[in-house]
Amino acid sequence: MGLFSHEPAHKSYIGLDIGQSGIKLVELKNEKGRARLVTYAFAKLPVESYEKAMNEEVDKTAEFLKKMIAKAKCTTKLSVAALPISSVFSSIISVPTSNEKELNETIQLQAKKLIPVPLDEISLDHKVVETSGGEGGKKTTKVLLTGAPKSLVQKYMNLSKKAGLELISLETEAFAQIRALIGKDRSSIMVIDIGSVRTNIAVIEKGIPFLNRSIATGGVAITQTISKTLGVPYEQAENMKRDIRAMQTFAQTGDISPILSTLLKPIIDEIKYSFNLYQGQTEDGQQKRIDKIILTGGSALLPRLPEFITQLMNVNAYLGDPWARVVYPQDLRPILDEIGPRFSVSIGCAMRDIE
Repeated sequence: MGLFSHEPAHKSYIGLDIGQSGIKLVELKNEKGRARLVTYAFAKLPVESYEKAMNEEVDKTAEFLKKMIAKAKCTTKLSVAALPISSVFSSIISVPTSNEKELNETIQLQAKKLIPVPLDEISLDHKVVETSGGEGGKKTTKVLLTGAPKSLVQKYMNLSKKAGLELISLETEAFAQIRALIGKDRSSIMVIDIGSVRTNIAVIEKGIPFLNRSIATGGVAITQTISKTLGVPYEQAENMKRDIRAMQTFAQTGDISPILSTLLKPIIDEIKYSFNLYQGQTEDGQQKRIDKIILTGGSALLPRLPEFITQLMNVNAYLGDPWARVVYPQDLRPILDEIGPRFSVSIGCAMRDIE
């Protein structure tokens, strides 16, 4: 099973995202080329952490997942799961090639140089981005190289089997989010995913993740800062994150930009670093530029965050809508809007045959 493998198309898939904040699953049905929502579910992990869920208490996690599937009334056992970006190696490489055999051999050689663990411990996959040259000069192939520890892949396979699911493919979080949030947009887009304990930043160019970074801070740290600063319980601080009036009171002057700067400082520093890292590159004599920013993840719902990031980076920032390419009952719109930022990865996994 490869990270980019595709089996014959089926009617529907369960997209599965297991993270520090909990388990998110979505079932989408391929209905004449459109994704239709069948069901969804979200629950906090039954154990203390993602690490325990995937290692020490996998049986407990599997039983919990099985109950979620039953309660959500899923109609299929076929599933696609996302691997955490912090556990996946990803790099764009350019290799001289004349045929497929040479391409594969060169990729293996490059992978040995780039990946700091033995290749026999890695599930390695590649995707050709573009090919240039030929005839007069040597043909060059640009390749997205992706690798995940075989031990991690096995854990996902074991968990799925114990939960009664048939895991047909693994995705990277970046590709799942591209499918859900970007679609066929060929712009250069920065996706900022502010999760509970990690923030992942990717720059997507022509539908391919050219830059991936992950830092160990997210919504939990933001809530802790609010709780400590105001001297309020953690649960109250969590509610304040989504309440514009409370945030304005927190800022005293009503302008929440200074408080967002304080709460998000480590994330802002990483956004600026990634932004400059990408835009500092040139291609065909042209300097690269980011055209837009998409925000996702639970803490992307911070009041006025898109406007704040737009002003900070001088690039239009938007709250991503992973339901935009999904057909669903309109009376569900309010709740889907509320949970959407948390579901972009699971939705993207479930959309694997609806692109």
